[in-house]
Amino acid sequence: MSHRQIHSSLKVLLVSNLEKSKHYYREVLGCEVTEWWVIRDGFTGLAIKLLQADSLEDVSPNRCARGYNQTAPDVYCYVENWTALDELYAEFKEKGARIVIEPWIDKEAGPWKEFAIVDPDNYCIAFGGTNENKQI
Repeated sequence: MSHRQIHSSLKVLLVSNLEKSKHYYREVLGCEVTEWWVIRDGFTGLAIKLLQADSLEDVSPNRCARGYNQTAPDVYCYVENWTALDELYAEFKEKGARIVIEPWIDKEAGPWKEFAIVDPDNYCIAFGGTNENKQI
């Protein structure tokens, strides 16, 4: 196949309160919020479709997964480098995001650095990446 058929993908989340979630993604995560989407850095960045759940039982964040000491991410965002990652962390923390995994470095995986937050429905959004120019 010579041409790219899939340009991007996104996550669909069922939320308990659509307006509250839209507010969070706009004010805390700095997303553009439309009737259908929350987007940061275009559809190839953080892109989520939020849908109002019929009932609270339908809101279902991931639970623990093998290999994770904490909740498994529902959405994972790859970040260009550690400078961008640190900037996101500082921005989200300043705006009141609930950080569930503080920034940490896995020296055996790249090295890889990541952190994670949760939204009002406890969906976990992780941010991480490598940084070849960073000495650890």
